Amino acid sequence: MPAASEPREEIAVPDLPQTWRPLGVRLAVVFFGALLAIVFLAAWFGFSQETRDTYTPFQLSTLAVMILGGAGVGYGVARARVDATDEGLVVVNGFRRHEVAWRDVETIRLPSGAPWARMRLTDGRTLSLTALQGSDGPRATRAVAELNALLEQR
Repeated sequence: MPAASEPREEIAVPDLPQTWRPLGVRLAVVFFGALLAIVFLAAWFGFSQETRDTYTPFQLSTLAVMILGGAGVGYGVARARVDATDEGLVVVNGFRRHEVAWRDVETIRLPSGAPWARMRLTDGRTLSLTALQGSDGPRATRAVAELNALLEQR
């Protein structure tokens, strides 16, 4: 947090519609997913044909279900986003989608050390914004500031 004597950076209000997505999480999903696929394929083709023949269809289908489940989780994490429109915000967290009108948003904050931003609604509920990951550092802080600038404009 800047000292009171330091000038604050002026945040321009972004044009609508605007979308924010996480960067680090999406890169990790792609990188580690590809790395895991390479390791699995290298291990499978590294086995002799005799060893591969010992696997039953049930074991192979169990492995396929686990791989598809992992890919589904990775896809859900990577698809997180926040869309700002004239009407309000569309928040996608995993496979859930929330539409919130601007009048229903009280505050948007990214506390120090928090995993992601949180939006407090006028009815007292909070909604996590997993698209704005604390691990993205200044990128996430700027996104929260831009969203707050939009909120103040409304």
